[in-house]
Amino acid sequence: MEVQWPYDLREEERYSYRNGVHTLEVYSTDKPHTRDSHTKPRTEVRITGYDYSSGVWQFEGQGYVPRGTSGVCVMQVFGAGTGGHASTVAIRVYDGALAAYRSTIVPDIYDRWFRLNVIHDVEAREVVVYVDRVLVYQGGDHGGSSHYFKFGVYAQDGASDYMESRWKGIKIFNKK
Repeated sequence: MEVQWPYDLREEERYSYRNGVHTLEVYSTDKPHTRDSHTKPRTEVRITGYDYSSGVWQFEGQGYVPRGTSGVCVMQVFGAGTGGHASTVAIRVYDGALAAYRSTIVPDIYDRWFRLNVIHDVEAREVVVYVDRVLVYQGGDHGGSSHYFKFGVYAQDGASDYMESRWKGIKIFNKK
């Protein structure tokens, strides 16, 4: 795992791993993760060792988003080739609703642990998302030749001043 955090801070100022729980925080006024980046602030874990370009891949984890965190991407399948997207799918939170990009998939996600499964079938160019074992999203991917999983907090348009997510039980599965 590789942690990305605002470049002018120490990792432990925005990320911790205690008792099996990753806690990731960022402020809307934080700097990006590298000096030369033109992206918004983030504290994310990039899951390494599982980059892929074919097959069926699944991210599974239990997430928690505290009340007040909004305008933030909490999980993404990175890598896309079309539509001006950098990601195949981005799971975000807006005003307490969990969304695939901007489309609400769970209306109230605050202050509770939820199980998130994101499955990407590269050849079928399809992504499905389950929350608490219920299918909540099914759609096309955005192409691309290389993909990987990320989780944490990555500011989006309309970001709250403070953003936080917590994650545990992260697993990656592959069916070739």
